[in-house]
Amino acid sequence: MISTRCRLSLYPWKRHHLLRHSQQKCLHTSLRLEHKYFVTTPIFYVNAAPHLGHLYTAVLADALTRWQRLVGNETLFSTGTDEHGLKVQQAASKNKVEPLEYCNQVSALFKRLFENANIGYDDYIRTTEPRHKESVQWFWERLDDAGCIYKDRYEGWYCVTDECYLSEDEVTDSTDGEGNKIKVSVESGNPVTWMTEDNYKFRLSQFTDRLSAWLDSGVIHPSKFEAMVRRWVEDLPELSVSRPSDRLPWGIPVPGDPSQTIYVWLDALVNYLTVAGFPGKITNWPPDCQIIGKDILRFHAVYWPAFLMAAGMDPPKRLLVHSHWMVDGFKMSKSRRNVVDPVKQMSTLSADGLRYFLMKEGVPHSDGNYSDAKAVECVNSDLVNTLGNLLSRCTSAAINPRQVFTEPSSRSLVQDLSRDEQAAFSQLNDLPDIVAEHYENVSIYKSLDAIMRQLNSANALMQHHQPWQLAKSNSASSRQHLDTVVHVAMETLRRCGILLQPVTPGVSDKLLSRLGISPDSRRLVNAKSAWPCESDLGPTTSVLLKRIDRQR
Repeated sequence: MISTRCRLSLYPWKRHHLLRHSQQKCLHTSLRLEHKYFVTTPIFYVNAAPHLGHLYTAVLADALTRWQRLVGNETLFSTGTDEHGLKVQQAASKNKVEPLEYCNQVSALFKRLFENANIGYDDYIRTTEPRHKESVQWFWERLDDAGCIYKDRYEGWYCVTDECYLSEDEVTDSTDGEGNKIKVSVESGNPVTWMTEDNYKFRLSQFTDRLSAWLDSGVIHPSKFEAMVRRWVEDLPELSVSRPSDRLPWGIPVPGDPSQTIYVWLDALVNYLTVAGFPGKITNWPPDCQIIGKDILRFHAVYWPAFLMAAGMDPPKRLLVHSHWMVDGFKMSKSRRNVVDPVKQMSTLSADGLRYFLMKEGVPHSDGNYSDAKAVECVNSDLVNTLGNLLSRCTSAAINPRQVFTEPSSRSLVQDLSRDEQAAFSQLNDLPDIVAEHYENVSIYKSLDAIMRQLNSANALMQHHQPWQLAKSNSASSRQHLDTVVHVAMETLRRCGILLQPVTPGVSDKLLSRLGISPDSRRLVNAKSAWPCESDLGPTTSVLLKRIDRQR
């Protein structure tokens, strides 16, 4: 529990806050029964427009959240923008606008992208909001009350690009574009500068044992990133958590000391608490899954849990760490002019097409590789051909003149299908549990592979039985055979359409609507049971996505 000991010699104005601190502590520990499944993305830095990597993070979080809703859980999904710090201050100056105006412009770009990509967030937070400023200052007080903050002089390396302090072991020699010798971050390769200044520090070294115990719970996923975190935890320095306001005015002032600005990463990390309701009624803590890129692992796997532990709060249950996206084998960079604009790609691939490609090709434990040709091939092959053509065939007027979701007899399933076809169809019963396991392991790409295998099986069955030929016969046995083949296709589409909803919500909605499946019959439980009877199809078009021209 958090200590209410207050160093009144340093902050005498804080006496009247102690009662409120005690009340907040009680609220925090008494309201966990209302917890929703809490998923977060990092808040995205507004020093530049969003790129493909930002969208990948958001789609990954959105898909995991939609899966939880599909299961039947209430959710809280947050994203937003990080708007303080020296990089933003410099970017605003370069664009000859005030920092807040600059933040408004770039944050709007992220918000528009997420809305166009159907990212169903519950809260979009900006660190320039008043609610966040209040949350950060209250959190600072908690850290101070716990005796974890003290004033001292910092001498060492600082990376403006990464907004982080670095030790001697974390910098190396390099040269700039003109051949001049410079120091750079070993991890990011970005330039660093030597800095000497008075600021506040956080007693990070006190948390080695507690952080190690937290890591023992298997919180880091994929596990390959855990070893790196453990190396950091073995030798923890004290951490500067403020900067002089005359050097960094664009930020949140330290409570009681306006000569200091709160370190941008401490400020930014508290956004998750702000979303959860801190410093008021906190009903959703800790986060169930925090999704981050591997470049910000140290901040979320070392600093963030230590801050929370110091404040008497639980660290996140899971950190999902994903790798980066390359473009045709090269790292995205402005100098190469290969930064992928997701808005432009959605105009070609569609929102669901780009979402599908990112989830199909994105593997958390290794870097993804984007190319226009690969993306077009993926969308055409899986969504247009495999999924779309199967729907078009079984709902066409020639094959399905009555426009119904057919109901076969048990005898027909045995008589008209081979044993291998019967076995393949029966695998639909296992598919929801297989997909659920992959989501639990955050292996969405494996769930899509499993779904596509089932759809390919149904397509093969259609090709083998040629329902367009069966439809030409007036015999009762041929009609029964036709109903069975069409039912297998439709039942496969129905169950797969339900399971695809987290990744392709728009396409899945069109698919399920065409099959006549009402919105209240699209949960995971519905994918686990057979469609009970013959029913009318919906009027929606059978065309899910148009084939993409490679030349576009």
